[in-house]
Amino acid sequence: MNKNQKAEVIQELIDLFNSTDKVYLAELSTINGINTNSIRRACFEKKVKIRVAKNTLIEKAIEQCTRKDVFTELIPYLRGETALMFVYEAPNAPAKIIKEWKEKCNGKPILKAAYVEETLYVGDESVETLSQLKTKNELIADLIALLQSPIRSVISALENKKGEENAA
Repeated sequence: MNKNQKAEVIQELIDLFNSTDKVYLAELSTINGINTNSIRRACFEKKVKIRVAKNTLIEKAIEQCTRKDVFTELIPYLRGETALMFVYEAPNAPAKIIKEWKEKCNGKPILKAAYVEETLYVGDESVETLSQLKTKNELIADLIALLQSPIRSVISALENKKGEENAA
């Protein structure tokens, strides 16, 4: 890879780091080509961009991006083969993909680290926690349901009391 190609890769990674605040680092080594393509397809369907690059290029991109204060926490986990997953919608999508394919591919892919919603998650044991994260819309729906519950109870009690008064 010559200098121009490296510069292009670094610039692409900088643009990707600048475009989101949710990034996963995973190891996909020893997964065969067919399964790797299926994982890439699953990422595409869930609007997750997946890129594989040399760790030194990833590190240079992190150091040059506008959010370097945030993403520098990921640098210590750039060891071995690294796949970057950039999330644009559901923050739990990559974790669900990793969890699903871990069963199919003898324990791989492995989560190295993830930076999601201003929190650093480290290690493969974080996959379960990350897969249970909710999207903004899911949280809003839960909040509305919680707010409606007491109101429904009051209305129901008033209707029952009104029905009892009419019966008497």
